[in-house]
Amino acid sequence: MLKIRLSIGGVRKRPIYKIVVADSRAPRDGRFVEKLGSFNPLLPKEKKERIKIESERVKYWISKGAKPTLRVSRILGEAQLFPMPKPGNNPLKAIPKKDRKKDDKKESAKEDGKNEAPKAEAKKEAPKAEAKKEAPKAEAKKEEKK
Repeated sequence: MLKIRLSIGGVRKRPIYKIVVADSRAPRDGRFVEKLGSFNPLLPKEKKERIKIESERVKYWISKGAKPTLRVSRILGEAQLFPMPKPGNNPLKAIPKKDRKKDDKKESAKEDGKNEAPKAEAKKEAPKAEAKKEAPKAEAKKEEKK
């Protein structure tokens, strides 16, 4: 199965990606069929040099059945060669990570006070009862084998 995907290059902390057509079983930076363009994430979005794509070759490979990965489909969507994928559902993305943790603790503390205490007690008793029920069955099976 052919994929249109990114292959990383460049040096440490300065990545440059090649947009390539490759077999899905091939390694990420390994063998590929054809190079279709490049993507430089360090450049601002307004610059033309950020994304370079051979649009005719991309259309050819898509017609042959090559499927772009999610990241490449976004890049192709920006270049208007492929429909833009639907945005994911991550409502916490706009909140900085340090603030996310604080919000999670507050919410979990509220839930703990209301609902969690009775459930926790029931859960502690249930596994003991299940273990007692299973033990006689296991002993009975061992006796039958003898």
